[in-house]
Amino acid sequence: MADGGSKAFGAFSVASALVAAAVAKKTIDKTWTVATGKNPPENPADPDVEIWEAVSWAVVSGMAVGLARMLAQRRATSYYVRSTGHLPGQLQADGQ
Repeated sequence: MADGGSKAFGAFSVASALVAAAVAKKTIDKTWTVATGKNPPENPADPDVEIWEAVSWAVVSGMAVGLARMLAQRRATSYYVRSTGHLPGQLQADGQ
């Protein structure tokens, strides 16, 4: 059962991270448009995109998506712990 629970946790964790990343991307796209009056850069590596805009977009979008994924995975772990009473196998410290 532990292996099945661990596999279920893995799937749940990945799914929640993907959903959170998609929501964060939509939110940051909209926020960027409101804040700058322009659409986010399609490809920050494009030489036609100003360097300040490319760097700003990379920092803001990377931070938002990374933070959303981390928070979603923490929530998934918290749900797993409440449901089973222990951490999933991949998060348990060695020797426990």
